[in-house]
Amino acid sequence: MLNFCHKDILKMSKIFRLNLINSLTGYKSANLIATKTNEKINNVAVFSSVIHLGSKPPLIGFVTRPTTVPRNTYENILNYKYFTLNQITESQIKSAHQTSAKYPKKISEFDKTNLDYEFKSDFQAPFVKNCPIQVGCKYLNEYSIKENGTILIVGEIRVIIIDDKLLLEDGMLQLDKGNIVTINGLDGYALPKLIERFSYARPD
Repeated sequence: MLNFCHKDILKMSKIFRLNLINSLTGYKSANLIATKTNEKINNVAVFSSVIHLGSKPPLIGFVTRPTTVPRNTYENILNYKYFTLNQITESQIKSAHQTSAKYPKKISEFDKTNLDYEFKSDFQAPFVKNCPIQVGCKYLNEYSIKENGTILIVGEIRVIIIDDKLLLEDGMLQLDKGNIVTINGLDGYALPKLIERFSYARPD
């Protein structure tokens, strides 16, 4: 087993350290966050930091990087208050990854990739077409992480649109039925497979 102390980590090259630290927490969810500018330009960007915060009320969170440089998704959400989460499938990974490029705000990533947007359910923000899970959210709050300047965005789930073949009788979504991918590190994409489910665990 390799063993890296804190001093070793700080001495690593930037790219090596980025790849290593971003891989330590395991597989991460792969979402496209779609927003709209005040000028009605539709933007989309890949995020691996979306997390579940609670089911009643239904809340999600995601972390955005420091605002020392322009962050189009963050600015759009602050201005417009609505955004969507769209789970990425195997056939979308090349275009999804391209959305991480730093395009000017006036350029729509939909115009630079094979991704398409759509509006549905009278929701105020665009969804990404052909994603089997689409979630419309409203901005509620944000919390600054003072240690590194990142920001935790809290959103309320307002609408859920899902491919019906994913939904099980008890409400669980079996993601592998939709070829939904996960992110490994910074730029790796994996296709997980459900191997087992267990009943609610109680003390022996």
